[in-house]
Amino acid sequence: MEFGVQFFPSVGPELKSAREYWNDALYLTRLAEDLGFTSVRTVEHYFHPYGGYSPSPLVFLSAVAAQTTKIRLITGAVLPVFNNPLKLAGEIGMVDAISSGRLEVGFARAFLPHEFQRFRVPMDESRARFDEGIEQVRMLLEQENVSSEGRFHSFSNITSLPRPEQKPRPPFWIASISTPESFEMCGRKGYSMMAIPLASAASARLVKVYREAWQTAGHKGNGRVMLAFNMFCAPTREQAQARSKRDHEHYLKAIVDGAAGWGEGVSSKDYPNYQKIYDALAAENYESTIAKGTAWIGTPDDITAMAQRYHSDCAFDIASLQVNFGAMSRADAEASMRLFAREVMPQLAPQ
Repeated sequence: MEFGVQFFPSVGPELKSAREYWNDALYLTRLAEDLGFTSVRTVEHYFHPYGGYSPSPLVFLSAVAAQTTKIRLITGAVLPVFNNPLKLAGEIGMVDAISSGRLEVGFARAFLPHEFQRFRVPMDESRARFDEGIEQVRMLLEQENVSSEGRFHSFSNITSLPRPEQKPRPPFWIASISTPESFEMCGRKGYSMMAIPLASAASARLVKVYREAWQTAGHKGNGRVMLAFNMFCAPTREQAQARSKRDHEHYLKAIVDGAAGWGEGVSSKDYPNYQKIYDALAAENYESTIAKGTAWIGTPDDITAMAQRYHSDCAFDIASLQVNFGAMSRADAEASMRLFAREVMPQLAPQ
């Protein structure tokens, strides 16, 4: 498997300033490139410590492009539901040019009720806005003189500038949590898939849906699947726990707090079973995520075994590792990355 790094802020000004967070992220990205990680990504979220420091992944990736030369830049992910496709397509073309063609674009539907409420967008329009938005962005990147009459956005005879460096456009990814229809659509359209790891059997079923849809549609290869893991590597288990437990638990709590609307009775036809997903998230803790292999925390041997076990159950292509979750210090994140690169990556990298 390949390894990337991801940055999903879960802090506010009382714990770490945005300046400090993003300075750390840029430093760790430069380090990741030097250590052989192949990609970097960040999210689009708003208003809350869970993700709120990152309202524009493309802004961060543009800064990364100026400080690196090889690492791939991935939006993980942009949200068509809150963006005009004309603006989004132009910004994608711009970052693809600045990075000399290193950008890959992940799209997601958004899932936090408080964001829909604050943008005054009905959650029951989520699927329709996503499907329309991603198709309009695709057309604007691949074609010139584009016209589209949509339910939410319409335009006529538009050529988006800058034109993308990669032809016909940067690769697309689709982010999904647990909806089989999203995995099927992604495979059918020939897009790459990014997801969060569930219990390995559940993830394996969803990846199978994606792979089968990919093959049925007649695409070459077998697609690409990226899964996200919090990762902390230390010489001993005691050191790993001492340096990571507080920050990992802080991150888990931030997810639950950010998604609290699902626990308060919010419902939507576009998000079936999300109350159950919220309940499952609320029940997770440091020990349970390590036991399931959805967080890679421990010694190099521990993490190698976790990764091999999860990969054998759920064949995926890229592990996107959050290396500074919570308010973790730059020094701890750097030490973990260096140890991981030295002792784990050689055991798991493609031969």
